[in-house]
Amino acid sequence: MVKATSVTNNIRGLRFAHGEMTQAALADRVGVTRQTIIAIEQGRYSPSLEVAFQIARVFNRPLDDVFQYPATPILTRPGGTS
Repeated sequence: MVKATSVTNNIRGLRFAHGEMTQAALADRVGVTRQTIIAIEQGRYSPSLEVAFQIARVFNRPLDDVFQYPATPILTRPGGTS
């Protein structure tokens, strides 16, 4: 059985580092609902790539400063090829 991995994020910390931006203000700038921002922050929802990039742009940060995906081991086939 493989454990599911999920995207994590630093949105809450970035909001507070940017003048204590509210979830509603971030939602308005990105074009989503406040409920969507809440779900993303809590890890209950992984945003589309477009929304992820828009959030990163609001904070003027690279995507991987905002969102992280846990590293998974690379599976190799017998004989050493992947």
